[in-house]
Formats: sequence, structure tokens, C-alpha cells
Amino acid sequence: MAASAISIEGLTKRFGTLTAVDGLTFDVAPGRVTGFLGPNGSGKTTTLRMVLGLIEPTAGRAVIGGRPYREIPRPMRLVGAALEASSFHPGRTALGHLKTLAPQTGVSTARCREVLEFVGLGPAADRRVGGYSTGMRQRLGLAVALLGDPQIIVLDEPANGLDPQGIVWLRELLRSLAHEGRTVLVSSHVLAEVRNTVDDVVVISGGKLIQASTLAEFESLAETAVGVRTPVPDAFAVLAHDRGWAVSEGPGGFRVDGQDGATVGSAAFAAGIELHQLVDIGADLESVFLRLTSEDRR
Repeated sequence: MAASAISIEGLTKRFGTLTAVDGLTFDVAPGRVTGFLGPNGSGKTTTLRMVLGLIEPTAGRAVIGGRPYREIPRPMRLVGAALEASSFHPGRTALGHLKTLAPQTGVSTARCREVLEFVGLGPAADRRVGGYSTGMRQRLGLAVALLGDPQIIVLDEPANGLDPQGIVWLRELLRSLAHEGRTVLVSSHVLAEVRNTVDDVVVISGGKLIQASTLAEFESLAETAVGVRTPVPDAFAVLAHDRGWAVSEGPGGFRVDGQDGATVGSAAFAAGIELHQLVDIGADLESVFLRLTSEDRR
């Protein structure tokens, strides 16, 4: 089956006087991991619930492969989703939970066992979910999402409760799914969790779209900085002043904001200033994320 994309057009949801989602429009491309980012309470989960037909939009629409979720026959064969890691009956085993979904998904018990092994829950397949840790529940949610071997995967905060090894495993899983041509949409309120995973980012705040771009375009919004160590700090300070650089001095040397190493190094060489260290610090994406989603921006 060819990969399908998610298209969101003017999506809006009001609960009484509260506008939880306000006119969102963006696309999620196949073969890529899209990070759906925003602070807690920004409307991410509400948006995903509308995409999956769990909430009726007040206005706009969300379509998957050109049709609403509710119109897709056997939707779990096309779309796999995990929204809540706690929505399991505590007295049921992991295998028992998947077996209840197998008939509507159209898969066998063997497939249920296969996905549990795949997400690392094979040894715990016959344990009651009530005794699972948060991380194990997250893995069970992933097993549910992958049960029908779907072309589209939608995950809400899937890294919550995972240990560092689990986060690395999740990152590799999402990348491999996208490499197979699948559409992967994963929400998070922590940019650091997904920055090494995603190809594209959609940032919302207060229910409104703030940024929809590739990760590279998002990174271009961050100012770079350069770390400098020199045996002649006074001379370097004069150079920085003459060039109009934004410089701060710390115990290990200078930090030059808004410049790259090549620019600073060339200027120091031309001025005859000896440098012992010249390091590109790189883009501070967390600062960009916080700035874009700040109260003032909203």
C-alpha cells in the first residue's frame, strides 16, 4: 500500500468559550518524521484526537489519504495511533489487550505476539498491565499502534516514562519506520526529545500555528555563537567592540553571539590576535522553541 499523508486545513475546536485549537493548517509528509511541538496545553492532543475522529471539529477538517478517519475501512490497517499510555484495563494482560483488537484490525494472535516482541514486551506478554511501569505502558501503546502494520503512525508524547535506553530505541524505531516510506507524526513538549529524530517540525502555541517547516529551516532561526580563548583578552575585547560583536566574558574566555568561527577567526588573524581556542557552539534550538511559544508571541 502506498504511503498516505495527513492534511489539516483550518482545524478549529472550541469548548464553550475556550478555543483549544485555532485555525490550524499544515501537512504531514510520507517518508518523514514530523515533530508536533508545543508547550503542555497548547492543543496538540486535541488536534490529534480530531485527526483520529475522536473529537468533532468546530470548523475545518483533517484528512488522511484524502478522507476523514471515520470513512476509512479498517482504519487500524492504515493508521496506527497511541494517545494515552494509561488507557489499558489493569486486569488484562498485554497479549490479552492486543487480542481484543485483533478482530477489528484483521490480524492473528501470532501478529499480536510478534509486535509485543518487537517493542520489547515479549517476556511480559502474559503479565497484567496493572503491574506495568509507565515505560512499559508506552511500549504497549506502540504495539497497539503497530498492530495492523499501518502506513501512518500517530504518537502522542511517546517518550514519556522511557529510560535513556528506551528513548534511543524509540528514536531508531521512528527513523526506521520513516525510512520504509511511512508517515510518522509524533507530538512532544520537549524539543530535546525529538530534535535528533525528526525531519520536519510543526510548532503550535495557544492552539495556533507558530511554525511549520523542515528541521533545517527551524534551526536557521537560531543564532549561532562562538567560544574563544585567547592569551590577549584585552586586545580581543577591543576587536569585538570595533566589529560590533555581542560578546560576553566567562571564566573560560569569551562567547561571541551571532557570529561563526570563520568570521571571528579571520578577524582575529587580520588583527594579529593569537587564539588558543575557537569553537562553534552551534544553534540553541531550545531558546528558539521557547521564544516562539512564549506568552508574548501568542
